[in-house]
Formats: sequence, structure tokens, C-alpha cells
Amino acid sequence: MSEKILNKITKELCQKKSFEKVYHPSRHEEYMPSGTEIAEIIDFLKSILFPGYFGPSKIKPETMKFYIGSTLDKISLKLSKQIKRGACFACSEKKIANCSNCEQKAKKNTFKFIEKIPSIRAKLAKDAEAAFEGDPAAKLIGEAIFCYPSLEALIHYRIAHELFKLKIQLIPRIISELAHSKTGIDIHPGAKIGENFFIDHGTGVVIGETCVIGNNVRLYQGVTLGAKSFPLDNKKNPLKGRKRHPIIKNKVIIYSGATILGRVTIGEGSVIGGNVWITENIPPYTKINQER
Repeated sequence: MSEKILNKITKELCQKKSFEKVYHPSRHEEYMPSGTEIAEIIDFLKSILFPGYFGPSKIKPETMKFYIGSTLDKISLKLSKQIKRGACFACSEKKIANCSNCEQKAKKNTFKFIEKIPSIRAKLAKDAEAAFEGDPAAKLIGEAIFCYPSLEALIHYRIAHELFKLKIQLIPRIISELAHSKTGIDIHPGAKIGENFFIDHGTGVVIGETCVIGNNVRLYQGVTLGAKSFPLDNKKNPLKGRKRHPIIKNKVIIYSGATILGRVTIGEGSVIGGNVWITENIPPYTKINQER
């Protein structure tokens, strides 16, 4: 390519009207969060949450204390840096002139998150048990932990959700999208999911931001728990923060390809058949199937 053409394209790409909608200016001399480093943090967390399955395979109970202690130290340093970057990203987007307390807040939130790791492990252990008990093809619970995409997605979700509750900017969404790209399961970190949750097969599942899912719920591939419509503001933009996704009560089963939209409630113990479309409340212990 000739120098003349290169100069011409460079000039076009540097015009404000070309880049103003896609350019992120850093106002606080801070880098963007790193997807690579966040993925590394998730790997460290997986090795703590499921020791022996992830990370060093030869870890023993008598050496676990030393490994977990040193790994938590690494996580705290790396995560604090990424949380700070996420905060500075939000400051730049909102045109906040000064975010001098971002680093202090990042450290505080990091330790708040670390305090939640035992409860995250307890929830994931129940999710793994639900996967083993819910899938006759699983011969060992370890098979579900090590191999199942639903467990991979739930590890990311349970981590991201705790960060989301701390109102940490951007990082929870990056974590959930890492799982989405790897497993095909899209769980927004804002969704509230109870215990013993299992997604069989998993590909194509979508769980929206304001979903509330109870205990002992099972989904199959291709299920969508989405929004029916988006209320608009006076500028015709969707209003943020509205509760617009379904509530799924305890012990519900939703089969493949089902679509449930809007702030509707699926009653406890109901069974939703494959490929149905639901936009209204379903009473408890109801079976919904396609018309034949």
C-alpha cells in the first residue's frame, strides 16, 4: 500500500467526527481493565473454590493452607487493580473530574469480596451436586465440576454477582461475558439465583439482569428468561433499572427452547415444556406444553 493512501486513511481515522463515538479518553491516567488479567483472577479463584480440580492437581489438605493463603494474596493485589481500573473507566464515561478515592475504594471492596469466597464455594458445591443428581449421564460429581459448561458459567456468575452487589463498575460484566463467550450461557451478574441450580447442556441460555430464580430450579439449553418490552424515557431511550425479567419460583423445570418474557412469575413446582412462549403468570404446580 502506498504511503499516500496510508496518510489519507490515517487522516480520516483521526478526524473527530470519525472517532468521537468510539474513543475512550482516560481522564485519570489509568488503563482500561484487562480481560486477560481478569481471566487469570478467575483461574486463581477456581483453584481455591475447587482445589485439586483446578490449579495444582497435587494439592493436599496439609499443604492447602499455604497454597490458598498465597493465592488469596495474589488475587487481592490483581483484583484491586482491576476494580480501580473499572472505577476510573466509569469516572471517565461520566466525566467526573476527580476520582482520587478510587484506589482506596478498590482495596476496601476487594477485601469485602474475599470475605464472600467461603459462601460462594458453598453455593457452587450445591450447584455441582444438583448437576450430578439432575443428569443421569454424570457418573461422578467430579465429572460435573470439571467438565460441565453450566458449572463453568455458574462459577463466573457467583463471583460476578458478589462483585455486582458491591456496585463495582464494569468488572462483573467482563467476568460474565468471559463465561458467555466460552460456554454460550449468558447470565447477567445482576440476576438473583438460589441454591441447587442446574443448567443441562446449557448452550443458548439467557438469564436477564433482573431475573429472580429460586432454589432447585433446572433449565435446559436454549431457554430465554428475558424482557418483554423496554419503557422509554422522553428521549426514546430504554429506562434503566426497571424490573423487567421473570421470577422463577422453587423447584421449577424449564425445558429446551422455552421463552419467558417480562416480569411474570412461574409458580413453584411448575414444568414448562420445550419451545413454548410465555408472557403471563403461571400458577404453582402447572404443566405447560406446546399445543398439538
